[in-house]
Amino acid sequence: MRADRLLSIILLLQTRGKMTARALAEELEVSRRTILRDINALSYSGVPVYSEGGHGGGFSLAEEYRTTLTGLNTLEVQSLFVSSNHEALRDVGLGDAGERLLLKLLAALPNAQHSTADHIRQRLMIDPTWWWRETSISPFWEEIQRAVYEDRMIKAQYENYDGHIAERTLAPYSLICKSSVWYLLAERDGELHTYRVNRFHSMQLLDRSFTRRPDFDLPTYWRTRAQSIQNLPSEYSCVLRIHPERISVIKWLMPGRWELMDDANDTGWMTISLKMDSELLAKMLVFGLVGFVEVVEPTDLKDAVVEKAREVLERLAS
Repeated sequence: MRADRLLSIILLLQTRGKMTARALAEELEVSRRTILRDINALSYSGVPVYSEGGHGGGFSLAEEYRTTLTGLNTLEVQSLFVSSNHEALRDVGLGDAGERLLLKLLAALPNAQHSTADHIRQRLMIDPTWWWRETSISPFWEEIQRAVYEDRMIKAQYENYDGHIAERTLAPYSLICKSSVWYLLAERDGELHTYRVNRFHSMQLLDRSFTRRPDFDLPTYWRTRAQSIQNLPSEYSCVLRIHPERISVIKWLMPGRWELMDDANDTGWMTISLKMDSELLAKMLVFGLVGFVEVVEPTDLKDAVVEKAREVLERLAS
């Protein structure tokens, strides 16, 4: 839209100072002729755009034509302009808006603060997304967002962790992105539950709205919920002896879920305790580290590993 482009020209000139028509055209992905027409439109509307010809020339704004953010100290400016990954914002259609917001904030800063903003953007970045993420969030992503924004009831089929699919009638409160995975916070039978978005098998928006709890606050609820999940006892605990060459694997795969029980013995092997979500995951870990790990306890895990190893040998021998 032209209005957006005109605003972008103003913000670019405020942020970067003098720019040529070619540079503006490349930045905004339009022709040089379009930029010249836009500059004329801005001038006619009273925006003080000045043109300077010759080598080193270009377009610039009058210095007094600037809205400034005053009263911000260095730490506050740094917190605004820490580089971040906008992938989650893009998922909900706000990626471009987030980038435009930063451009507007930068344009509104006093000149003396520009170097502070650029300094922190080149030295600190926060990327909360996981290394690998699904290309498609959910085939019902648009319906889910609409239900949340419009306070609409939904009827959906949802797959539980055990693979069972059940129909649910939900009051969708909020969407939460945790480690690149989207969750729907919804009320069912008077209680709030968390649903992984990519586990919905069907979705129907109902012609019924719902009333949110008057005391509900998403940040407060999620902090409490996240803390309670961290404090839940693990479903499965085990003790392993592991070769020192593979302790780095444990550190990478199980951060915060393992503990060194004693120092390395004469051979360098270490004894560790692990908290796992299930016996199946414990088995997968042990088989993945075969030759570099021994099961100390529980006995049922040790027996299961021995039995599985026997089955593998018999299969290879047949």
